[in-house]
Amino acid sequence: MRAVASYRGLPVEDPESLVDVELPLPEPGPRDVVVRVGAVSVNPVDIKLRPGLPASDPPRVLGFDAAGVVESVGAEVTTLQAGDEVWYAGDITRPGSNAEFQAVDERLVARKPRSLGFAEAAALPLTTITAWETLFERFALTRGSTGTLLALGGAGGVGSILIQLAKQLTGLRVLASAGRPESARWVTGLGADAVVDHHDLAATVGAAAPDGVDYVLSPHSAGMIETFAQLVRPGGHITAIDEPEGLDVLPLKARSIAWHWEFMFTRPMYRTPDMIEHKNVLQKVADLVDDGRVRTTVTTTIEDFSAAGLRRAHGMVESGRTVGKVVVTR
Repeated sequence: MRAVASYRGLPVEDPESLVDVELPLPEPGPRDVVVRVGAVSVNPVDIKLRPGLPASDPPRVLGFDAAGVVESVGAEVTTLQAGDEVWYAGDITRPGSNAEFQAVDERLVARKPRSLGFAEAAALPLTTITAWETLFERFALTRGSTGTLLALGGAGGVGSILIQLAKQLTGLRVLASAGRPESARWVTGLGADAVVDHHDLAATVGAAAPDGVDYVLSPHSAGMIETFAQLVRPGGHITAIDEPEGLDVLPLKARSIAWHWEFMFTRPMYRTPDMIEHKNVLQKVADLVDDGRVRTTVTTTIEDFSAAGLRRAHGMVESGRTVGKVVVTR
């Protein structure tokens, strides 16, 4: 099968950073489905992993978000069948989605929204699971929850779906940070109640929420702890999705602010008994999409499923200036 892979970690400008290769077809395990991949999206995890990859032969296939059609199923699969149109975020410990075919555990895969094409669907799974786990597992929110949520990086992939889920499934007021006019327009269109300036966070959040905020999504936590200690109410919650070195959260103690980590690959990485929650979340959000309550976050589609197309997508995400998601299709 055709695939896009890396033999070693290199800067995205290097044409050898991602190359077109031929690899054997994946052999499904008993609980696996083999998916013919129709579209993928590029996430920050892809661009974090690629430059640091060790030398390897066979090469490493990256890619997590995907949408496609089930080609075949393992002997013990009970929830899907050949011909099903699906979406998923995959498993960081297995070969990725930047390939013609991919084997994925059925518990991580759900039927995609009927109302979306493959490109529109591929933008959502990883960020949807991250946002859902943040809201309903880390923060333990419900439909009756109230208070104020601050979505930092609101125009990013996770922020873009978090805003929608929070407005549709909780009673929270949502503030979203943006640093450019186009980002501000984007988060407002997704339902954010107010936009705060990413470059002047303390002052603008203070003006929008004078009594402080109850919940924070933090995709960039380095250097932010003192600011969080000012902005978050006593007993509030912060969930970080990054991994800054040497982070000291002690300034949060006086206000009893809880610090949570969110890593959506935890369940597949550790094969947890509730791994099927990925399927369950994706199915719930597929219903929300088909009901018109949540929309795709794709903003750029590259119709070139090749090393050149994926290098272009990686470069766009690495720039830090993308709004929404970048998708690559066949």
